Amino acid sequence: MEIEKLLQAVQNGDVPAFLDVLQRDPLVLDRIIVLGVSETPLHAASVLGHTNLVQELLRRAPKLASELDSRGNTPLHLAAAKGHVEIVTLLLSADPAAASARNLDGRAPIHVAAIKGRVDAVGRIVVGAGGARSAREVTDRGETALHLAVANGKLEVVRAVVGAVGERDGAELLNWKDCDGNSILHIAVAKKQIETIKFLLAIPGVNVNPINKNGSTPLDVLKQSPRDLQDMEIEDSLLNERALRSKSIYPFDHDPDQMQIPQVSREAPTSPLLVMREIPLKNKPPARKRANEISHHRSSLMVVASLIATVAFQAAITPPGGVWQSDYTVDDNGKPVKEPHFAGTSIMAHNQRKEYGLFFIFNTMAFLSSLSIILLLVSGLPIKRRRWMWVQMVTMWIAMTAQVITYFIALRHMTLDKTDSDVFPVLKKVTETAVLAWFCLMGVVFIGNLGRVCVYYLRKKGYIKKKKKREEEARALPDDVGEDEEV
Repeated sequence: MEIEKLLQAVQNGDVPAFLDVLQRDPLVLDRIIVLGVSETPLHAASVLGHTNLVQELLRRAPKLASELDSRGNTPLHLAAAKGHVEIVTLLLSADPAAASARNLDGRAPIHVAAIKGRVDAVGRIVVGAGGARSAREVTDRGETALHLAVANGKLEVVRAVVGAVGERDGAELLNWKDCDGNSILHIAVAKKQIETIKFLLAIPGVNVNPINKNGSTPLDVLKQSPRDLQDMEIEDSLLNERALRSKSIYPFDHDPDQMQIPQVSREAPTSPLLVMREIPLKNKPPARKRANEISHHRSSLMVVASLIATVAFQAAITPPGGVWQSDYTVDDNGKPVKEPHFAGTSIMAHNQRKEYGLFFIFNTMAFLSSLSIILLLVSGLPIKRRRWMWVQMVTMWIAMTAQVITYFIALRHMTLDKTDSDVFPVLKKVTETAVLAWFCLMGVVFIGNLGRVCVYYLRKKGYIKKKKKREEEARALPDDVGEDEEV
């Protein structure tokens, strides 16, 4: 009976009622510990945020801080999950070992706080329970609080932990791998969390080329994931920090568990051997250079295609001259008119049907061509070779040309009447000259790219030899590096 009254007082946060129960039965808390109640009063007070009541409970029965509920949670688990920072502090003071206690899910209090994004609670646990040691607590799957925070999109938790333990210990935590060999960077790339990726790459000690048990680096994870608009920015961020694919690090088959992952140094090399290894990275090997060029082309195509699609869509719903605002089917005498029109239909389609037909055709070509490019870029298909980029560029030329023709058709429709003998001939001449100049420019671009294609295939067939730059690179190397290379 007294236990029920005690639990009722705790649930209501009524400290006087709680003290009254203890005065009538001073051993009620000890009986709760002995009986093994699934949820102690301290559990209830911690999850409800009754700070004063928690303080009274810990003062009279500090052993309650280590008791577990039916799910294996300590009161610290519940307080951390709810973000009650003051209660977390009280519980850590009463039982520091509770910071390492794991529930039935294999999670410590810092893990549940990280999942919920309780930044202050995570920081208080790290500071009050041994600093980096508490941040190194792992789940049954080898996940740290940072793994769980990134998996749930809680960047502020990552910032809080790194800030609490310092960059040196923080880098060690960020490079920690779970049971699948995934680091924090693997998870952030898989989740397409751009801000988290940029934050991680800004920390000097973070390894940008860790390999998981599938033999994949973060760049491999990005390439294997479904494509979307964020991939280009993520790829550029990784490549700027010298991220590599696993096949570039280990060209032959290796056991991922036995791989020694090279840590990419972000400081200037000092030894001649490091200088020699640094030069190809600075000058970018041909494969890396081509990959970067294609990545930039993809980004440019996406931006231009989006703009053309937007303009074409707007031109379709608001054609030149606008649309009729009301129906006109009968005259003032109630007789049917010869050329009726209806609200919402194009005025240009009614007055200039031939010109509107051309406008409709070329505007549709521009819209569908630009959408085709966007669809190819986000489809996730392996279309990163140069030949596919040329196909997309030709499609872009078609879209731009169609958009130019649409523009001149609309411009001529909205000008003065053709019967104006002074203005219309000049306008017609200017329009024809501009269109001719545009097609000449497109011809020059087409011929230039056609020449590139021809040179590419001639080199591929062996009719044209590639220029060898090895001698030039050897001259650029210092003398001592050249001697080391010969040795």
